[in-house]
Amino acid sequence: MIAHLKVRDAGMHTTLQDLGRFGFQSIGVPVSGALDAISLMLANKLVGNHDNSAALENLYHGVTLEVCADSVRVALAGSDTPLQILRDDDSTNTIAIAPWRSVLLRRGQILRVGALKGSICGYLAVQGGFDIPPCLDSLSTYVRGAFGGFAGRALRVGDALPLVLSNVRDDADRYLPEPPDLRPQQPIRVVLGPQQQYFTDEALQVFLNSSYTVSPHSDRMGMRLDGPRLHHRAGYNIVSDAIATGAIQVPGSGQPIVLLADHQTTGGYPKIATVISADLPRAGRLRPGDTLRFKAVELEQAEAIRRQQVARLGQLDLRAVAD
Repeated sequence: MIAHLKVRDAGMHTTLQDLGRFGFQSIGVPVSGALDAISLMLANKLVGNHDNSAALENLYHGVTLEVCADSVRVALAGSDTPLQILRDDDSTNTIAIAPWRSVLLRRGQILRVGALKGSICGYLAVQGGFDIPPCLDSLSTYVRGAFGGFAGRALRVGDALPLVLSNVRDDADRYLPEPPDLRPQQPIRVVLGPQQQYFTDEALQVFLNSSYTVSPHSDRMGMRLDGPRLHHRAGYNIVSDAIATGAIQVPGSGQPIVLLADHQTTGGYPKIATVISADLPRAGRLRPGDTLRFKAVELEQAEAIRRQQVARLGQLDLRAVAD
């Protein structure tokens, strides 16, 4: 039998995601990928995978899986929720494993990711990854297009996720002693534009000096915000042009939309600003009801912040879990 993880409970919305599908926006294919790329990479580092390995992105409430392999090593990152290991298929008899660490499981054990705390998304990485063919060079799932990941959709009860490794070495597990602070940190930094000239001077000041609330109508395509209306100078339609992840569109309602991983490749509403790449994971973690503010930085600052973030990731202190 092929080594796999069997889905006992699919959670609210669980998909395979890596860092994204690059090089195909010119033909209308979104990048997709993890909402919180930093947590995805940390989950992979904890199990010894490369940063771009696909992991299970759990939204709101996570997945329950049965181990159908001799052994697996998993790690949960991106949430303050502990990983639960069920004993003897009894949901009331569990062992809690802290997040931001790996753990080795054996055949027949059941793991559960409960309601996510501190973030809308959590990432469950498996040592060796999933034995699933890539679609356009990526395992990211684009649900709207029904391609990528596992059958192009969110997981369902009964799915069997094939694994690359049927057995892993009984090495020491690892943990991250100083995990990221998941509390909403303000402000979210942006570079103004590319179409800030389509907005009144007052609208720019309102945008940078007001608080916005994440709408419950948000999804992986875009985070809709509720707050003070932003007024256009003369209409809100432009000739459609390319969209970058993090672009903040403002349609006729005057309410901004932060475009996220599954964003469309072109759009015809003016973009008042773009979230800097280093802050995209923080934006991706936000839950409906969370508030946020924006701060403008120059492009050179955004690039320097991103370089510093990459350097810190390369200097992570992962430690062995004591027996």
